[in-house]
Amino acid sequence: MALVVQKYGGTSVGTVERIRNVARRVAKTFDDGNDVVVIVSAMAGETNRLVALAEEISEFPNEREYDVLVSTGEQVTIALLSMCLQSMGYNAKSYLGYQIPMVTDKAHAKARIKSIDDKKIREDLKSGTIIVVAGFQGTDGEGNITTLGRGGSDTSAVAVAAALKADVCEIYTDVDGVYTTDPRMVPSARKIEKISYEEMLEMASLGAKILQIRSVEFAKKYNVVVHVRSSFDDSPGTLVMKEDHEMETVLVSGIAYNKDEAKISIFGVPDHPGIAAQIFTPLSNNNITVDMIIQNVSHEGATDMTFTVPKGDAKKAVQIIEEIAANIGARGVSHNNNIAKVSIIGVGMRSHSGVASTMFETLSREGINIEMISTSEIKVSCIINAKYTELAVRVLHEAFGLDHKEIEEN
Repeated sequence: MALVVQKYGGTSVGTVERIRNVARRVAKTFDDGNDVVVIVSAMAGETNRLVALAEEISEFPNEREYDVLVSTGEQVTIALLSMCLQSMGYNAKSYLGYQIPMVTDKAHAKARIKSIDDKKIREDLKSGTIIVVAGFQGTDGEGNITTLGRGGSDTSAVAVAAALKADVCEIYTDVDGVYTTDPRMVPSARKIEKISYEEMLEMASLGAKILQIRSVEFAKKYNVVVHVRSSFDDSPGTLVMKEDHEMETVLVSGIAYNKDEAKISIFGVPDHPGIAAQIFTPLSNNNITVDMIIQNVSHEGATDMTFTVPKGDAKKAVQIIEEIAANIGARGVSHNNNIAKVSIIGVGMRSHSGVASTMFETLSREGINIEMISTSEIKVSCIINAKYTELAVRVLHEAFGLDHKEIEEN
């Protein structure tokens, strides 16, 4: 007998019939002799609908009430799935985040999980009950509902799997695994059989929509094996797991892109110690994540600084930076939402040279200008004009031999 945690995304539970399909899959896993805990998202489109209602009411909704509203989507799904399993003759019980409880910090809309009490779930599992848990949500420990941000159901699932020491965490979605890049953009993209936590972490942080970044962080920290699979067929997907020798032989594993970032520049910044802290601390205090940062060489006691933030936070970030610019005597602020980040990822980069130059030469041949560059041990990212995103991804995918045809020839 194994303990299996399964997570189903919004598309997988998007209709009553699809919820019935999920129930049949869950029931089969249970009938195979496994204990089963299921984490579900809201039905497809429901969270967007709730967010739109909040924004129609207020340009900047109260964060506590925002979480109260958007968390209701998952409540509907867990009830429907539990009812369906019960109608099929199975014992099933639903849990909201605060009922477990799943305790988070107080950062509404972007909460981070602090602890999970597994006592109630383990007691129910012993009695042969299938547990259905609302993803995306928790409690701050004072009775307030919190949410984990977009894609938070993935984080809920891996965190529950870690707390229960599950044998596997299966993430069911509308794709059948992790691909070398978005197959809708590059039809020749291929499915990756297994990928390291580090590579998946980079792909998630760089725009790949398969797994939410914090879910991969949890999986890596607690060594949870994650199996990304399709909820519409039984084909094997992609295993996200600890790095092995076979993974190290691949130079570049995938190409990621992200159009959900904005670039902000602050000009004429006084060049003296502590000025960077004055600029970025207020952003941190407002839970705005800064990604890439470039500072120009100081000229006549002043410098220019450019950085990127999530596009959804850009309006608030610009407002904060304009106030800071006025306070420190900077010359001005500009922002650009029409950018994209394109990245190459692979643990093989650690032991191979020339990867970055191949990327830069490939983009140059297509007349694509690089506005910002960021690197790590296993990735290189470039900010480019958003209109060149698809072209950049396609030519890089081909340049690093990731197409189906290239693989077959090798």
